[in-house]
Amino acid sequence: MIHPRVLSLLGSVLLLAGAAAPQERAEAAKSAAAEKANAYYHFAMGHLYAELAGAYGIRGEYFNKAVEHLKSALKIDPTNDYILETLTELYVASNQLRAAVQEAEDMLKKNPDHLPARRMLGRIYTRLIGDPQQGQIQEEMVKRAIEQYQIVTAKEPSDLDSWLTLGRLYRVTRNSVQAEKAFRRVLEADPENEDALTGLAMVYSDVGDTQSVVAMLKKVVDKAPTLRTLLALANAYEQMRDYGNAALVLKQANQLNGANPQIKRALAQNLLYSDQTDQALELYRQLIADEPRDAQSHLRIAEIYRSKRDFAQARAALNKARELESDSLEARYEEVNLLEAEGKFDEAIAVLRGILEQTAKNEYQPPEKANRAMFLERLGYLQRSARDVAGAVETFRALGQLGPEYASRGAVQVIETYRQAKEFKQAQQEAAAAVRQFPKDRVVQVVYANLLADTGKVDEAAAQVRGLLKGDGDREVYLTLAQIYEKGKRFRDMQKALEDAEKLSKSSGEMEAVLFMRGAMFEKMKNYDAAEREFRKVLEANPKNAGALNYLGYMFADRGVKLEEAKSLIERALEIDPDNGAYLDSLGWAYYRLNDLENAEKYLRLALEQTHGDPTVHDHLGDVLIAQGKVEEAIQQWQKSLHEWQRNSQAESDPAEVAKVSKKLEGARVRLARESKR
Repeated sequence: MIHPRVLSLLGSVLLLAGAAAPQERAEAAKSAAAEKANAYYHFAMGHLYAELAGAYGIRGEYFNKAVEHLKSALKIDPTNDYILETLTELYVASNQLRAAVQEAEDMLKKNPDHLPARRMLGRIYTRLIGDPQQGQIQEEMVKRAIEQYQIVTAKEPSDLDSWLTLGRLYRVTRNSVQAEKAFRRVLEADPENEDALTGLAMVYSDVGDTQSVVAMLKKVVDKAPTLRTLLALANAYEQMRDYGNAALVLKQANQLNGANPQIKRALAQNLLYSDQTDQALELYRQLIADEPRDAQSHLRIAEIYRSKRDFAQARAALNKARELESDSLEARYEEVNLLEAEGKFDEAIAVLRGILEQTAKNEYQPPEKANRAMFLERLGYLQRSARDVAGAVETFRALGQLGPEYASRGAVQVIETYRQAKEFKQAQQEAAAAVRQFPKDRVVQVVYANLLADTGKVDEAAAQVRGLLKGDGDREVYLTLAQIYEKGKRFRDMQKALEDAEKLSKSSGEMEAVLFMRGAMFEKMKNYDAAEREFRKVLEANPKNAGALNYLGYMFADRGVKLEEAKSLIERALEIDPDNGAYLDSLGWAYYRLNDLENAEKYLRLALEQTHGDPTVHDHLGDVLIAQGKVEEAIQQWQKSLHEWQRNSQAESDPAEVAKVSKKLEGARVRLARESKR
């Protein structure tokens, strides 16, 4: 049975054939018009047989007749691009690529300037390239295709389609300079060309210029959004970690194709990452309504409820996900996250150990190795939080043994574990060994420099960091240098390093770090007005910067000013990071300043559970307890505070604070002695 579309075309061709009776054709053969009609006849017949070949599986008889007629049409009208394009499509559809190449080369032998033949060759070579996304590229075919399109665009600069193809081919070869030139040639002639704008955006993406990617794609989207350009723009925003704008763009994409679950899922994920959890939750529920066995959506719902600290609902969603996919590693890993959020570190560690045992192999493929590295690193963090120093060190050493690409990473975490445990001698020994083993690793160099600064060797540490200034990544080096000078309380040098970092900061996110560190510097210099201005600049750019919210709030509370605002700022920080020990300490201290001793004690004790031996938190709790008349308990806290001050590094020591705590401790002992005599 012939398709209706084919029958319709057949009727047209028969009418044409009847009109061109032998005698009439013979009489009209003398005119150019008749030649064109004859060419059209062969083209129409070729098109018909091509349709029949396609409808019936590229049968040899139909294919051969289609080729015969199309060749006859080309012989009569050799400059007709459409005929040549149809013949090319036929060769491609039937996978007769060698025949197509031979056809084009035969035409070029007769006329090297026959551009349609060169376009045909370019198309065939492009078809033979392979799959660039899979890394399967026939480089010789890429080279040949580029050669053909270079000739075409040189001889016919107005051929925008060939420029577009040339730009895409240059992208395959990672020649971003030539690719950009090709796409810009199109935009010179057609400034709103969607393909050129999208292609140029992808070139910028290849070189990591995400800002330019967004700028180019927004031009396309603002004019006439398509699903393709919207998804590309959303992806660019995701690369910038601008999940809020990615969600806005995906909402547009969802309006264009609301039936696509992948777009809904991407939208829900970006809503989740941009803290729009209620909208994300609603969307995940819709996905589950459409597909009840969607385990991934149940997992995301568990994650949302965990972030809301509704652990019962999180557990219910997690159990549903595990019921649907009992062997899901992702579900088991979410259980680790949930147990950690609940403060059940031992149980979290046990589950994670089980995952590592279940996935253990003698050899790992790269993706498996990356997953194992993630699991090991997370286990080490949990052990560190549980104050299992030996266990954490053992785990991080196992991370380093996964392969050369993880060796320095494991070494850095071992150093950091000893440093956080205030075992500075051991940390320095590990750092020195790491520097010898990884002399060119920037992270190792930075960690070692920070340890030097911790022991008061600021000049040596600064020289080590300055040696990393090589033009690439210098902004981060200057920020590290500022931290080194901060440890040595050399604020003039710190200011200069921050100025250098500021000059290299391009995005608002990069500026946040500079402003934050400058605010901290001014606070340590007791220039509180300047510090407040810097922190408010951070919050103006990013109202959800938890560190700035806490620092500004604590600065107010510590000085006893703007106490209600101080409490509000710190509470906002804790909404973002509920288990942060420093933020809990700040809130407890704000309550103390507000004379709410009950809440002050509550939050300071919570802070101690998270910070594990912070001298300032012990000091604060001592102040609260003495105000409540709990003299003996206050004495215990100040004794612990002094003990922790003695364990701190030289850079972290503060003789003035130690003197204050000693004075309070002595006063409490005198008071206790007096009260005991009564």
